[in-house]
Amino acid sequence: MEFGAGNSDSGLGGSGNVVKDATTSSFKADVLEASKSVPVIVDFWAAWCGPCKQLTPIIEKVVRSYSGKVRLVKINVDENQAVAAQLRVQSLPTVLAFRNGQPIDGFVGVQPESAIKAFVDRLIADDAEVEASELLKSAADLVEQGDLQGAAEIFATVLQEDRTNAEALAGLASCYLKSGDAQRAKQTLALVPPDKREIASVRSVEAAVLLAEKTTSTGDLSAFRQRLSENPNDHQARFDLAVGLAASGQKAEALDLLLDLVRMDASWNDEAARKQLLQFFDAWGPKEPLVAEGRRRLSSLLFS
Repeated sequence: MEFGAGNSDSGLGGSGNVVKDATTSSFKADVLEASKSVPVIVDFWAAWCGPCKQLTPIIEKVVRSYSGKVRLVKINVDENQAVAAQLRVQSLPTVLAFRNGQPIDGFVGVQPESAIKAFVDRLIADDAEVEASELLKSAADLVEQGDLQGAAEIFATVLQEDRTNAEALAGLASCYLKSGDAQRAKQTLALVPPDKREIASVRSVEAAVLLAEKTTSTGDLSAFRQRLSENPNDHQARFDLAVGLAASGQKAEALDLLLDLVRMDASWNDEAARKQLLQFFDAWGPKEPLVAEGRRRLSSLLFS
C-alpha cells in the first residue's frame, strides 16, 4: 500500500491581510472565533500612548513575516473600553495571544523585535503541537475503523511538518503492517529517533513486526497441534503454536499456551515463554483486555 495603530488589512487569509482593527462588537468574530483556526495576537493601544506607537509597527512587521500562520488584531482601548475592562487590561501597551477562544500568553510594555519573534515562535510551536495531537487522534480512530489509507495519509501529513514525530512514524508503520507489508513497517520504524524508541506506540509496533516475522517461519499450525497432541511436553511445538495463533488473531489460546509453558518450565530456552508473553503484551497494546489478564496471570505464576 502506498500512502502524502496603523493601516489595517481586510479579509481572513494570506500574508497581506493578517492585521486588522477590531471593536468590542467584532471581538468575538475577529478574535475568539478566528483563534479557533489560527493563533490571534491582540494589541491593546491608545492614541495618547507613546510606547504603543513604538510597539505597534514592530509587532505588525513580525506578524506579517509569518505569512498567515498568526494574525494580529488591534484594539483602541479608548473606543472599546468594555472589552479592555473584561480582559482586565490595566497598562498599555498590552498584548494577549488567543487560541481556541482563550487567552494563552501575553506581555505588557514595549519589547524588541527579537523578543516578539520569540513570542510568536512559541505560539506557533504550541499551535503546531496541538494540531499534530488532534491529527494523530483522528488517524488512530481511522485505524480502529479499518481505514488504513485514510489513517496513513494523516500520519504522512504530520510527518511533513515533523519528520521525527515518533507517534506518526509508529502509526504509519502500523498501517503498513496491518496491510501486510512488514518490510515497509520495519523501514518506517527505523526512522524513529533513538531517544524516542521506548515510547509505548513504537514498542508496540516493533513487537508486532517481530511477531509477524516469527509467524512467517512457523508454517502450518496443524503440524504443531499434532506434535503437541502426541507429546504435551514438546515445549517448542507449544511455543511455535502460540506464536502462530497470536499472529492469526487467536490471542486467548496463544496466551493460555504460553502461560502453561511458564507453569511447566519457566526457565525453558532462556525463559522464552515469559519473554514472548511480554512481546505479546507490547504488540497487543493496553486497549486489549487480555493484556491486563495476562500480566496478572503471569505474575501469579512467577511470584507464587
